Amino acid sequence: MMKRILEVCAADLSSVAAAAEAGAPRIELCAALPVGGVTPSAGMMQAARRMYAGKIHVLIRARGGDFVYTDEEKQAMLADIDIARETGMDGVVIGALTPEGDIDHEFTAEAISWAGDLSITFHRAFDRCRDWKLSFGTLVGLHVDRILTSGLAPSAVEGIDTLSEICRRAEGRIGIIAAAGVNEKNVEELIARTGVKEVHSSCRQPRAAVGDESVKMGAADTDAQPSSAEIITKIMNLI
Repeated sequence: MMKRILEVCAADLSSVAAAAEAGAPRIELCAALPVGGVTPSAGMMQAARRMYAGKIHVLIRARGGDFVYTDEEKQAMLADIDIARETGMDGVVIGALTPEGDIDHEFTAEAISWAGDLSITFHRAFDRCRDWKLSFGTLVGLHVDRILTSGLAPSAVEGIDTLSEICRRAEGRIGIIAAAGVNEKNVEELIARTGVKEVHSSCRQPRAAVGDESVKMGAADTDAQPSSAEIITKIMNLI
């Protein structure tokens, strides 16, 4: 069986350490998973680079919410791409849409040019497009390296049929990463049914709380669940 690539979604330095311990080949570095992830701080990028020898692709996202950005937000994201390059990141994960739900071609092209030789992933903004086939063609034309997608569904398992079609269209043209709800229980089925060559998972394992769990610091405290080296290893062995 051909080995696939696991990309660990690492939203804290404990998760980076787990990926390093397990020997994961790549991480997507981000922060604030309860809002779908935003760009981590420069300090976090620097620390991750010291801790982890594999490929680091950093999320470039100015805020949570939709993917229609103001000019000021776009300039901030370009500045974050500069920081990613300066801190030794290997790639950036970008995504922007127009108010109509199409790929923001102008900004995406600018971000790709700005990134230079950094690897380019277009994130799950793709799953919010009004016409995925049109958007897919746009991203192929922009020479994006890969698309992170759940098959336009809440999870990759729920979107498995569309994900399969996307993978067929992508063969030899652009990479596809299956994302959203991917875990050690479903990854083999996802690969078998879609042929996807890369999977994305947070590989998280709840840890014991300190203090009163009823006192929430924000959106269910999901950032308190770091990636697990054991789960990373399990998934890597399955793919």
